[in-house]
Amino acid sequence: MAGYNRMAESELMDRAARAGSLLRCCEICPRRCRVNRLQGERGCCRGGRLARVYSAAPHFGEEPPLVGSCGSGTIFLSGCNLSCVFCQNYEISQMDQGSDLEPDRLADLMIRLQDLGCHNINFVTPTHYVPQILEALVPARERGLEVPLVYNSGGYDSVETLRLLEGIFDIYMPDAKYGSDQMALKYSRAPGYVATMKAAIEEMHRQVGDLVIEDGIAVRGLLVRHLVLPGGLAGTEEVVRFLAGLSRKTYLNVMAQYRPEHQACQHPELDRRITTKEHYAAVQMAIYAGLTRGLTIY
Repeated sequence: MAGYNRMAESELMDRAARAGSLLRCCEICPRRCRVNRLQGERGCCRGGRLARVYSAAPHFGEEPPLVGSCGSGTIFLSGCNLSCVFCQNYEISQMDQGSDLEPDRLADLMIRLQDLGCHNINFVTPTHYVPQILEALVPARERGLEVPLVYNSGGYDSVETLRLLEGIFDIYMPDAKYGSDQMALKYSRAPGYVATMKAAIEEMHRQVGDLVIEDGIAVRGLLVRHLVLPGGLAGTEEVVRFLAGLSRKTYLNVMAQYRPEHQACQHPELDRRITTKEHYAAVQMAIYAGLTRGLTIY
């Protein structure tokens, strides 16, 4: 049973109300823009009162424990509190393509994905839409939603907001993008990213622990992604050192699919794909740190 179904209805409604109140002077993410999203003001993420959704469909390109045989029920949310110059989904994250949905319609999407057999509901870039997700979860649960929820974020999350999600999200899947604040600021305009990411991942792990897989399907726990950048710019060594210190059972996907998208061509050091040697070196760093779960072993 998913965590949110073990929670009293009154508690779930209270969490949704508490999260919704944050929209009046938005401090949902670490940027703390303090705009009134209830009145149409927009902060760094450009999110408004309603969740903007780009697409919702079974996804078979996620990590195997999420995909299983029927796919991960992926809901791509528009906008982002990061501004990655190399974003591969920039049409969604930076150009805000999508449609604003009332809570009932977002709930309908969750139910439809479950009806299609998806093993989970996977919210991509949920950080700035936590209140809207919780608001929609209330009617979705009433309509029979029962699969786990996946929080698939860029890792630039507020611990205070994450605490509102305790007992609701069973699976956290953050990025650990950088091991260097200098690179995070340069390429994602994210001040203080490293400490913020570490604190967020520590809170996620406190809530759900290491990834638990039953019959090949993830049911609870933490799964971390780290995208290898050209020339070691992601600071992999610091990332894996931190994750191994958190738990050597951390499930880590060291991703090799970087390609120069969006504004990457404006940065010569990012204007190429990574080499097999670079990916191999990053995987070896993770292994030397004591991590093995989720890795591509050469």
